[in-house]
Amino acid sequence: MADRQLVLAIFANEADADAAVEDLKAWQRFNDVALRPIGVLVLDDKGKIKEHKLGQTSGGKGATIGLVLAALTPPTLLAGLVVGGIVGHLRHQSLGLNDEDRDRIAAELSGGKAAVGILVESEEEVAMFSTQLTDRGGTTETHTVSDEALAAVAAAAPETPAAGA
Repeated sequence: MADRQLVLAIFANEADADAAVEDLKAWQRFNDVALRPIGVLVLDDKGKIKEHKLGQTSGGKGATIGLVLAALTPPTLLAGLVVGGIVGHLRHQSLGLNDEDRDRIAAELSGGKAAVGILVESEEEVAMFSTQLTDRGGTTETHTVSDEALAAVAAAAPETPAAGA
């Protein structure tokens, strides 16, 4: 399998992000588009990262999107989200992000915004999902996620609970 792409969209707030995901799920069903793992990442009122999965979550894929989103953020925001070293391991795998990207995303989340992430498998899907998220008010960007990184997450996910799980 080729590396996957993470389509990331930043929304004005969590409610807008959740509404966009619900619209996107309906769009996928209506257009017979393959369901992809979708997650939302926001800061709670104490400044800690919280994530929730609103899309397809069967098997390890739901856990994977949550851990991929967690790996986008600086380590200082991860307290309480993920137990264990999988996020640190994932950071060293290919996510196509540097420290400046992580700091920028964290700053946007700190400003009350929310991130929606979708793991897709082709450039065609990148274009489709990016368009759908942009049409719903998001500002999108795309990052490559290596198969090795996803395999490491999938192997560790059953043993790595998320906050609130």
